[in-house]
Amino acid sequence: MSDTVSKEWYVIHTYSGYENKVKDNIEKRVESLGMEDKIFRIVVPEEKETILTPTGKKKEVNRKTFPGYVLVELVMTDDSWFVVRNTPGVTGFVGSHGGGSKPSPLLPEEINFILQQMGLSNVVDIDIEVGDYVRVISGPFVDMEGKVVNLDLHNYKADVMIELMGRETKVELELYNIEKF
Repeated sequence: MSDTVSKEWYVIHTYSGYENKVKDNIEKRVESLGMEDKIFRIVVPEEKETILTPTGKKKEVNRKTFPGYVLVELVMTDDSWFVVRNTPGVTGFVGSHGGGSKPSPLLPEEINFILQQMGLSNVVDIDIEVGDYVRVISGPFVDMEGKVVNLDLHNYKADVMIELMGRETKVELELYNIEKF
């Protein structure tokens, strides 16, 4: 299997409650092992939440969006994979099929959505425009083809006209479920 040459986002599993500790551990290992050119951003997905204290005061706290998970942006090589996988508190990569296999990265639309929810940004090129013809690559309409009639980039969705039971039907699809052809 050839190594990925571009940086992509991966999800690692940790013990719940140790997400920030794992983030710190990875950052220290990246620095001490000189992996700054292979391992980039480490993010603990969380969002601000306002709670009421027992005294009746409002307080903002950070709530983990995905407890037990940390996002890591890296170039997948044997070295970067080994460094992250063997960091104390990391129980494994999500999307790895075991037996030493490399995991699958998050789709650009997935990481973009997560980062936007956190108020962060990630530059993702969406190569689809209204009027483009696309093929559905996953989901209930897989292998169907159609024309994009509307794009909702904020929510990473597209309205696509497909032929369903002999009629043109508009369906709403996630952008990561379609590809331009």
